[in-house]
Amino acid sequence: MRILHTMIRVGDLDRSIEFYTQCLGMSVLRRKEYPEGRFTNVFVGYGDEASSAVLELTHNWDTRSYEMGTGYGHVAVEVDDAYRACDEVARLGGKVTRPAGPMKHGTTVIAFVEDPDGYKIEFVQRND
Repeated sequence: MRILHTMIRVGDLDRSIEFYTQCLGMSVLRRKEYPEGRFTNVFVGYGDEASSAVLELTHNWDTRSYEMGTGYGHVAVEVDDAYRACDEVARLGGKVTRPAGPMKHGTTVIAFVEDPDGYKIEFVQRND
C-alpha cells in the first residue's frame, strides 16, 4: 500500500494552480473536466503519480470558497533551505504565516505558508 494523493477543494482553480506551480514548484500532472458533475480535478506534484504522492485540487464550479475545518492540519513539503523557500514564496506574492526557524522544542527548521484558499503548507528543511 501507498498514499496516492490528498484532495483539497479550491475556490479559484487558476489561482491555486499558479500557487502550487509557481510558488511551490510543482507541476501539473493531469487535468480532467467533469461537465455533468460541474467540477474539475487537477493533480499537481513533484514527481509522477506512479511513484510519488500528489495533491488533487478539486474545483466545484458553483462554489467560490470553503470554510476551513478544524480537522485539517497541513501538507508538509521537504525543502533544501526553508529560509530561501519562504523568501521565494513572499517574492511571488504568497503568504508566509510562520517564518523559517527552529521548531519549538526541537532543532528542525520549519516554516508555514498558506495557499490562496487558506490551506497550510509546512516547509521542513532537509537535515543532511
